[in-house]
Amino acid sequence: MVLASNLGYPRIGEKREWKFTLEKFWRHDIDEAEFAKRTKAIRLEALKKQQAAGIDVIPVADYSNYDHVLDTSVAFNAIPKRFGNFDHQLSLTEYFAIARGTKDHVAAEMTKWFNTNYHYIVPELDDVNFKLLDNPWLTRYLEAKAELGIDGKPVILGPVTFLKLSKLHDAHLTTAELIPLLNQLLPLYQQVVKELAANGVEWIQLDEPSLVTLTDPKQLQLYRQALAAIRAAAPELKVELQTYFERPDYLEDILNFDVDAFGFDFVHDHGTLLPELKALGFPAGKILAAGIIDGRNVWRSDFSQKTELIKDLLTVVDSDHLWLQPSNSLLHVPITTKNETHLDPTIKAGIAFADEKLGELKVLTDFANDKDVAAEIDQQQAALQALNTSEHRNNPEVKRAVDAMLQSKVERHSPYKQRVVAQESLDLPLLPTTTIGSFPQSKEVRAKRLAWRKKQISDGEYKDFIKQETKRWINIQEDLGLDVLVHGEFERTDMVEYFGQKFSGFYATDNGWVQSYGSRCVRPPLIFGDVSWSEPITVDETVYAQSLTKKPVKGMLTSAVTIINWSFVRDDLPKNIVADQIGLALRHEVKALEDAGIRIIQVDEPALREGLPLKAKYRQAYLDNAVEAFKITTTGVKDSTQVHTHMCYSDFEDILPAISALDADVISIETSRSHGESIKAFENVTYDKQIGLGVYDIHSPRVPSVEEIKQNIHRALQVIDVHQFWINPDCGLKTRNEPEAIAALKNMVQATDEVRAEVSVGAV
Repeated sequence: MVLASNLGYPRIGEKREWKFTLEKFWRHDIDEAEFAKRTKAIRLEALKKQQAAGIDVIPVADYSNYDHVLDTSVAFNAIPKRFGNFDHQLSLTEYFAIARGTKDHVAAEMTKWFNTNYHYIVPELDDVNFKLLDNPWLTRYLEAKAELGIDGKPVILGPVTFLKLSKLHDAHLTTAELIPLLNQLLPLYQQVVKELAANGVEWIQLDEPSLVTLTDPKQLQLYRQALAAIRAAAPELKVELQTYFERPDYLEDILNFDVDAFGFDFVHDHGTLLPELKALGFPAGKILAAGIIDGRNVWRSDFSQKTELIKDLLTVVDSDHLWLQPSNSLLHVPITTKNETHLDPTIKAGIAFADEKLGELKVLTDFANDKDVAAEIDQQQAALQALNTSEHRNNPEVKRAVDAMLQSKVERHSPYKQRVVAQESLDLPLLPTTTIGSFPQSKEVRAKRLAWRKKQISDGEYKDFIKQETKRWINIQEDLGLDVLVHGEFERTDMVEYFGQKFSGFYATDNGWVQSYGSRCVRPPLIFGDVSWSEPITVDETVYAQSLTKKPVKGMLTSAVTIINWSFVRDDLPKNIVADQIGLALRHEVKALEDAGIRIIQVDEPALREGLPLKAKYRQAYLDNAVEAFKITTTGVKDSTQVHTHMCYSDFEDILPAISALDADVISIETSRSHGESIKAFENVTYDKQIGLGVYDIHSPRVPSVEEIKQNIHRALQVIDVHQFWINPDCGLKTRNEPEAIAALKNMVQATDEVRAEVSVGAV
């Protein structure tokens, strides 16, 4: 019989109960006992849903209090020495200190999980002393069994992927560095699986997604060694080797690994996996765990395609050796559509969040087991047909406008060397200081927005409040001595969601929350149809802010590819076509800002690298499309208008040509949380435009000292000419509180003033 399997479920709770529990603990409103009680309820509710949905193989230990990579680090004592030496299971305070930093110690680095918008805490292995401080996989397994009778499948991050995600001396591990660390780590994995087997665990899900990025076949031996060690320690334990987000290469070798099930992603494999499996043949007696439901997007599955895929899969394995599952953990999608009460019925019928995906999985599993699900299949197909033929997805004017734009030369009027002369009229000092865009959204800001949404205050009252906050922060910025100001974005909940509320073809959900990092949850908008611009979106707020100061105020927009990567994008068109539609809509907004007298316009592209395909052979086409969409947005302005862009949490060296091709006058890039590693990308490359390498980390509540910021500036000036360099924080300040933000910016301005003084006497 074909079984339904899941790989992971969202942690946050239907109404973000998890987020609020974390933040109450951080504010000391609840203690560890109350925290444990509340988070246990969230975990059990998630398991009950999967149980009720008829999932046969339910994951446990996929939950985390912050991040599953951090959980693996603290379980194995891979803890940065600055946080102390440990011989015990960490308390919550000790655990969160690593992720968030303390007054005296910077947080561990945070970066994107493969090509998603989820952030993980990067393990730091300098002077590591691996030892088992905790076995959370056993704890969660026993909890599920005792409370709900679920004989679950513990989800464990595999040892090779864990090490490949780690850093040693601020760099990713070489193979030579990885091998001895793997040898030290494997005995602890063996201890974990021994304890699991001794307590009755039948299956574990060993996640090794780094297999899909493997380019050196010699490294297959590392995975083989790890699996052999696990088998030797607990021969009775069954192992599902799980990959996702792409397909692995070297498939013939991988199919010879000593595991009981192979988990492959049949959604993001570019259609290449099944033909190769047919050609190679699947190993006898092994289970094929086939990811056939898209775990990264929210559109209903096309059952006509999925049922054909199932038929094909059953030519590779028999029904007793096939599991059907999502392509990856459902961590990356919202929980349920039932709370979307304002959504157009045609659109709502075409989307599936985590709970609905479990329902789809059950229908498809029943189909595979020859049960009568014709009515369910017909109903779903009718819903998809209604969406695809609706006017939402068939606006000929949008297609004509994009085609016409692409017929023209999408470039700035003049090369950068001429533009920079025209931009001297901005009268900016050496080492100009600015921020990335957003300022703290206080309780009062959020309360006013909620009251406005509930129609408890009028549009006029809300706009007046936004103006008051804008004016207050313009004054704060002037008092601090910043050179280029921003209006603060108090009217925006999220840099993508906000535009999703304004463009046609978008829908901003009511409760479509997903975790981004820590307790930070975002609501990716749905791009359900053709995208167009109808009226100015950001002009009023920006022009009002500019009227309050003689210093330049930046217009703040989000670029097309970031909107794409942080949205749930319609799957009936190629993404590059959707990006061009958004780029053209944004072009109208850029022109409206310039016509209103705004001289600096920032078009943020923080997710450019995030969307980079995991396989090198697909990357250039993606980058070419990203550059095209960005230029559609930005190339209609005068030479004297300065275009900025911002990027964060990326390894930049391999995409520097694309960054340069964007042809922005100024880029700003995160560097401080990566301890300056991003700066290395510029050591061997001459970057000819202006750049701000973020000088302090905004994701941590700690306030950096003047000296610390000066060190970061000096580090950057070793590779960037002083006349090209801008001073700014790593990212927007929305998530910080006001005293933290002001104190950090004050130190940033003071550090800049001191470096300027040093420059004047040639001391850089």
